[in-house]
Amino acid sequence: DSAEASPSVVFENIEGCAPNCLQMLLENISGLTVDADFTVEVIPEINAAVATFIKSIDTKEFVEKCSQHKRVREFKMTARLLESTHTIKAENLPDSISTDYLTVYFESARNGGGPVSDVQLFPKESSAIVTFCHHKGNT
Repeated sequence: DSAEASPSVVFENIEGCAPNCLQMLLENISGLTVDADFTVEVIPEINAAVATFIKSIDTKEFVEKCSQHKRVREFKMTARLLESTHTIKAENLPDSISTDYLTVYFESARNGGGPVSDVQLFPKESSAIVTFCHHKGNT
């Protein structure tokens, strides 16, 4: 594993905290600004949210601050670093998508990617499985 911490933090058990409330809470804890310094993606299906920091911060320290924060505890939320992955599933892809396009897209630094070792296209499901060479591309 790389010594570099993930730029993303997972918040679980978020149902008691509305998305805009969560964003303000994370701004208060981090001292940063949503959209400019970090993004928040809410995943209601699993009662979680992922904060990804655009601005470089010590995410391990941020997770520790969150775990000790009074409001986070009141909401009974938990925070942990998002683990790196070698493989992701891309969904809702257009019929015309090619493995070459997906490879170039997910290798783009602008898209948070890294070197791709394999792309498996599943046209009937409008999805693809993208496998990375390293623990880099995981957005």
